[in-house]
Parts: sequence; structure tokens; C-alpha cells
Amino acid sequence: MFCSKSSLAFLFMVLLQSEISLAISTDSTLDKFITCAQVHSSVTIPISKTIFNPKNSSYTSVLQNPAVNLRFIEPSVRKPEFIFTPLHDAHVQAAVICSKQLGIQIRIRSGGHDYEGVSYTSVFETRFIVVDIGNLRSIIVDIEKSSAWVQAGATNGEVYYRIAEKSKIHAYPAGACTSLGIGGHITGGGYGSLHRKYGLAADNVIDARIVDANGRILDREAMGEDLFWAIRGGGGASFGIILWWKIKLVPVPETVTVFTVTKTLEEGATKLLYRWQQVADKVDEDLLIRVLISPSNVSSTRTISTTYDGFFLGNSDRLLQVIQESFPELGVTRKDCVELDWIGSVMYLSNNPSGTSVEFLLQRKSVFRTYFKAKSDFVRDPIPETALEGIWKLLLEEDSPVVLLSPYGGKMSKISESETPFPHRSGTIFIFEYMTVWTDGEKGTEKHKGWIRKLYGYLTPYVSKFPREAYVNYRDFDLGVNKNSNTSYIEASVWGKKYFKNNFDRLVKVKTEVDPDNFFRHEQSIPPLPVWKN
Repeated sequence: MFCSKSSLAFLFMVLLQSEISLAISTDSTLDKFITCAQVHSSVTIPISKTIFNPKNSSYTSVLQNPAVNLRFIEPSVRKPEFIFTPLHDAHVQAAVICSKQLGIQIRIRSGGHDYEGVSYTSVFETRFIVVDIGNLRSIIVDIEKSSAWVQAGATNGEVYYRIAEKSKIHAYPAGACTSLGIGGHITGGGYGSLHRKYGLAADNVIDARIVDANGRILDREAMGEDLFWAIRGGGGASFGIILWWKIKLVPVPETVTVFTVTKTLEEGATKLLYRWQQVADKVDEDLLIRVLISPSNVSSTRTISTTYDGFFLGNSDRLLQVIQESFPELGVTRKDCVELDWIGSVMYLSNNPSGTSVEFLLQRKSVFRTYFKAKSDFVRDPIPETALEGIWKLLLEEDSPVVLLSPYGGKMSKISESETPFPHRSGTIFIFEYMTVWTDGEKGTEKHKGWIRKLYGYLTPYVSKFPREAYVNYRDFDLGVNKNSNTSYIEASVWGKKYFKNNFDRLVKVKTEVDPDNFFRHEQSIPPLPVWKN
């Protein structure tokens, strides 16, 4: 196309005017938000000191530092107009009221671990802000009542550390990742080393405080049992902003035992993993044996290594007896066993080098920050050895794949599918998480996504069916997304049934009751049903 100098000049002026208009609009919105938030906040802390916009030198670091998946901090990814970092519950309340008044969509971040970045970016929202509650991380432990009130911005590691400060025989059954924000973690269920004994993190919540779509702060009694049910496993940021969880602490012995045993293909890894599938969900519920699988180089040959990490609520003598009775093929010996207290086992299972100070748990920033794509499945029947060999072949094709198998059974099989929105209970042998990691930025994205989709396709005959289940805390946009703010029940049910099975319909009902205008929304939020008014 031929362009004259005058037409090019005109086009330049139009683009310049658009940029100026956007900047003015953003500044105007920010000023209005600050004014509104100050009016609606009951505390005297200046709102302006808690806000970062692109003009602030700290904006980029505040946005990017908590992000675990580097795919979502690339220049091409849509960024928030500003980031609000509340210092008080009343600030969060004001953020909801003012965002609603100004017509701004909000994203809610407690830790930044969302696998698809929905807590700090957006695919379909052109204007949005991030409410980052990482400053709200108070933890009040009451050992006498075996409970704790925990602000949603605290990490798993901070929660574990504060419990261990008060008691060596109390714990909380949440995830092994210690930099994970507890606020979002519980909203998806949350499993770790104790779920076979005590269930999920969400199964051990006894109260909560939430800011609803009307800007009200509600506890369990005020919100009602339907909403309290929905927030414990129904996925984050669909029903409101969690401010506090009241969690139930569980008893643990003064001594627990951990071990690690690794087998390669050449050492019979395939047969051993097949046997693990037959017993992992049936062994004593005091024992959990997870399996980490990845390619490795042994004597200049690329092979598959399977690493069995064990956690046992008791001493090594009793552990060895249990292993001998249920899984002798693993070959665990006394020299493999390490006796620790519970907080020591947290450090061990989060793969910290020996000798790392327990104060590491107070470090909020994740040491795992890379480009990745992940998926999840649930397995109800052992995957045959021949199919495992096909998995090995696919893993050896990829640069840096990782597979984590975590067994269920025990307490997980005793809780009804409808007790909380998390439905993956009785009959599940293990959850199958698989991930591909890369370092070459955006240019490697399609290649590695293509590989993991290939593995997902290969696994189809060997995992759950009707629906093919997935774990909402391992969010996966390949399952489907809401196309825009007008979310569709039919579109959302495609991925919603995978995450929640029959509980999805109840979640939709709760959403329709508490947020009919769909103020709290994202690419995989629960949709409300249309509300027709005369």
C-alpha cells in the first residue's frame, strides 16, 4: 500500500492522541480510585503509599517478583493499570467498593503461583488492576484450641514456621511448596504430605472472613454454609476476596521419618512403579510415598529416574515394618531413613539442601521461577507397564519434563465427593501432575506446549473418564476458558466439570446467589446463571 507523507503524519497524530488519551484515562482512574478508597477505608494509613503504577520505579518489581511462571511477565502479556497492596482488611474492602463503582475489573494475588497467571494478568480484560494481599500475613496460633487464624497473604512456609514456634506436635495439612500463598492454595483444595492422614487443607478449615461483591466482610456465620462450602475448594477469585482462614491444627508425633530411594530404568524402574500403583493408596495412612520422575544422565546415557520420597508419622523402626509388610520391593533400608520433627520434614520434602535454616520458610519469594506449562490427571486404575514405557519414550523426547505422582487413599477416600467442591476422592489411586520447563522465553512456548499436549493425548486411555478430571490448583487453559466478561454456563461447564465434577452445578448456584453481576471473574471463574428481571 502506498502512503503519502501527509497520511503518515495524520496516522502518527492519531496514534499519539490515543496514547495520550489512555495515559490521561489511567491517571484519572487512579486518582478517582485513591479518593474513593480513602473515603471507604476506616483506617488512616494513606492509600497512595500502597499503590504502584507504571510511572513508579518499583512497579515492575512489584508485579514480577512474586510471579512463578515467567511466561506471564513477558512484554507481550497484558499488564494491570496499577497494583494495590493493602495494609489492612479495610483497604481490601475499599478496593472492592471502589473498583465496582469505577467499573474496573480486579485480579487478586496472594502468592503469585497461579499456573496460568490469572492472579496478575488477563486474556480478555482490557482494563484491570491487581489487588496484591501479600502484606496481609498475620498468623495467630492457638495451641490450646488446636487452631489458628491466618491472613490470606501468608505463605505455607510462614504458617508452618509459626505453628512450629508454638508446638512440635501440631501441624497443618497443606502443600509442600513453602512459598505458596495460603489464600489461593486453600481455595483449590490443597494437598501435601499429610492428606492421606488428615485430608486436604480445605478439609481442615473451620471459619473464614471474606469480602463479598458488595464490599461486606463476612465470617462463616454471616456468609452462610453454601458460600463457606464454595470457597473451600471451588477455586480462587470467583466468590470474593479471602481475608482470613481459621484453620484446624492436627496432631503429629514428635518424631517423623523421611526417606528417598531412586531407581532408573536399568534398575527396574518400570516394574517398581507398576507395583507402587498397586499399593500406594492402600498402605498405612501414616505413610505417604510420592514419586518424582524425570530424565537423567547416568554414565553418559540419558535415562529415566524415578525418585520415591517417603514421609511417615512415626519412627524408622515402625516405618521399616510397614514398608516390609506393604511394599518390600522398594528396598528401603535403615540407612535411607532420616528421623526428624515435623518442621524438619517440611524442609526435607521441599527439597532444601541439608543444613538449611528453618528461617528459610519465612522467605516469600519462590526459588522456582521459570517458563513452564503444566497439566494434571487423576488415575483410578494402574497404568500398565507397556503404557509406562510409552511415557518414558515421550519424556526422553523433551528437554526438561517433570512428573509428580502423589498417592491418595486413607482419609481422602473417607470424605464424600460433595463434602467440599474438591471431588477427587474415593477410587483415586493418585494425582498425576506433569510439567515441561524451558529457559528460552516466548520463542520456546509453542514447541513445549505442543509436547505436553502430545503427552496429554497419549495418557487418555489410562486416566479418569467422563469427565477426565483435573485439579483446579494446576490451572490449565487448554481445558477451556471464559471468552469474555459475559461468562457462559455451557462454555464453563466444559472445564468446570473436569475440575469439580457434579459440584460444578452447586458452585454455579452459589455464584448466582452471591455475585449475580459476575464482578469477581477471570478466564476460569465460576459463571452465574442469567438473572431475568421483569
